[in-house]
Amino acid sequence: MKHFYIFCFALAWCLTTWAQPKKVACVGNSVTYGYTIENREQDCYPARLQQLLGNEYLVENFGKSGTTLLKRGHRPYVQQPEYQKALAFAGDIVVIHLGLNNTDPRNWPNYRDDFVKDYLELIASFRQANPKAEIYVCRMSPIFHWHPRFKSGTRDWYAQEQAIVEMIAAYAGTRLIDLQKELYSRPDLMPDALHPNAEGAGILARTVYSAITGDYGGLRMPETYSDNMVLQRNRPLPVSGTANAGGKVTVTLGKQKQTAVTGTDGKWTVTLNPMPAGGPYDLVIRTKEKTLVYRNVLVGEVWLCSGQSNMAFMLKDDATAQQEIPQADNARIRLFDKKGRWLTYAVEWDVSVLDSLNRLQYYTEASWQPCTSRSAAGFSAVAYYFGKMLADSLQVPVGLIHNAIGGSPAEAWIDRHTLEFEFPDILQNWRQNDLIQDWCRERASLNIKQSANKQQRHPYEPCYLYESGIAPLEAFPIREVIWYQGESNAHNMEAHAQLFPLLVKSWRETWHDNTLPFYYVQLSSIDRPSWTWFRDSQRKLMECVPHSGMAVSSDLGDSTNVHPIHKKEVGERLARWALNKTYGYDVLPSGPLFRSAEFKDGSAYLSFDYGEGMRAADGNEIRTFEIAETDGLFVPAHAEVTGGQLRVWSEEIKCPRYVRYGWQPFTRANLVNKDGLPASTFRTGKE
Repeated sequence: MKHFYIFCFALAWCLTTWAQPKKVACVGNSVTYGYTIENREQDCYPARLQQLLGNEYLVENFGKSGTTLLKRGHRPYVQQPEYQKALAFAGDIVVIHLGLNNTDPRNWPNYRDDFVKDYLELIASFRQANPKAEIYVCRMSPIFHWHPRFKSGTRDWYAQEQAIVEMIAAYAGTRLIDLQKELYSRPDLMPDALHPNAEGAGILARTVYSAITGDYGGLRMPETYSDNMVLQRNRPLPVSGTANAGGKVTVTLGKQKQTAVTGTDGKWTVTLNPMPAGGPYDLVIRTKEKTLVYRNVLVGEVWLCSGQSNMAFMLKDDATAQQEIPQADNARIRLFDKKGRWLTYAVEWDVSVLDSLNRLQYYTEASWQPCTSRSAAGFSAVAYYFGKMLADSLQVPVGLIHNAIGGSPAEAWIDRHTLEFEFPDILQNWRQNDLIQDWCRERASLNIKQSANKQQRHPYEPCYLYESGIAPLEAFPIREVIWYQGESNAHNMEAHAQLFPLLVKSWRETWHDNTLPFYYVQLSSIDRPSWTWFRDSQRKLMECVPHSGMAVSSDLGDSTNVHPIHKKEVGERLARWALNKTYGYDVLPSGPLFRSAEFKDGSAYLSFDYGEGMRAADGNEIRTFEIAETDGLFVPAHAEVTGGQLRVWSEEIKCPRYVRYGWQPFTRANLVNKDGLPASTFRTGKE
């Protein structure tokens, strides 16, 4: 009987112990507290976290608005009653989200040297309260560009803190939760640039929930993984996805088999050895609970084809569509076609559309498709002709990812961090910002007119297409990029001259490849006055953007149509750059590109790159050259090829100092090289 009572007591003690919920202490400032949230007690992130975790956990909110982590700051957290309550709570799990108020000019400039010490002491105090406590240190939720102190210090001090927080987590042996990432692309949820609304608090809660439980929704792969896909050949091949933390993932492709263990952040990556072109293969990705099988996978060359409407221009609308589409079946080419769900016509979008935009649900779902007459007809004409020439020349599979959006400006394709630090002015009040083309601003304002959210998203907004159309591709290896865009930035070539290199840099950082080739199309001809200068500015971008090349299209323009219908030549001119520079083929990549000028004996002698066999395309005189003296007053000039150079002169000009060519918005310029490739618009001298 004695043993029976002992057993019952022990059982009761165990049941009592097991019934005790695990205590979660949410330590922080106003974001943790739930400041600005209407139903704060129900919708702040700790309350939402309680709902997600259920009865096995007890979550308490120890947030205090306006507090700093710094002990000598203007309102130290450790001096608040909430801190003492958090210590007394002795949480089994402590989630610390502090530091936003350190960016106040009263704090960081004066006491930044205390940050590490104060943070480590805070962590130690919770470990003393409960030696078995799991401590989670958080990368801070975002502060957006319309915060009043953003450029005066907050932006830079915030970034410095974020880096130190990561170091603190590693040094102190705590877990790290990233509360910035999921909200960083959702400015619509941050009305005052600092505090998330109820939906934003829900995102924070889900992020913390996944970190605590390891539940990331099981095995999932990016959309770019589907049957019929093409994987990049001859390079180490990373395959990345998400799964529940700590789970084993096995990846099999052909004879290769690699495994990985999912990290505490739900991410995993295996790197397969380089593979030659070939296939088809099955790509199998397996966890204990789930298996994904992708069939008919090829290994070859993968290109991203992006920009605005002239890249989106479909093959079925091309000048050669009737001849090309019936013979478009090509087993080597695979197409991944992302299109916008709503075109930016002159209409007001419904409220349901606006909500989808804010959630970055702008693109249609896509999957890899074999190139057939049917799939090619609705695909980008430029990308199709580019891919066809590559496949024919290389004799390997070619995968083309297309995501161009009509009317989109360059700034929409650049990541937020890059613009925040290198071109922040373009982020400010973007629909009233003269740096952004008035047509883009007016069309966006009309499309989103029904929205009451001051931070309503739109595809033309700076960063938007990067966040919705480029970031989802970052885990998928590509070889290079072709780009056709500029019409929506031609109003300000000086701004574009800054934006385009930033765009290239942004994408190269996304794919961790500083030499990622970037081949782009120069704007064609149309009666828009700024386009002469803009085309020449595009030409000069090759000098400041390494590993780039420009395809000329001015000979294919239409005086009244911004969408010229001859896209085959454009795609093949881009392919020439790729064949020459990327693959080492002995083909001319371009028409004549101005290199230098020498003025003597009343003439200008011009030298060109890729000028072999210069001539007039139509067999007539070379035309549209103009020449000027130091006054810059240009007159029409004669031009002739002599000794591999071009001599330019006019009887009216005795001492020439400047030459320009194709300097008409809609030009009939006709200088080509031996392969019939046209020369670019150019102007000698400094502007």
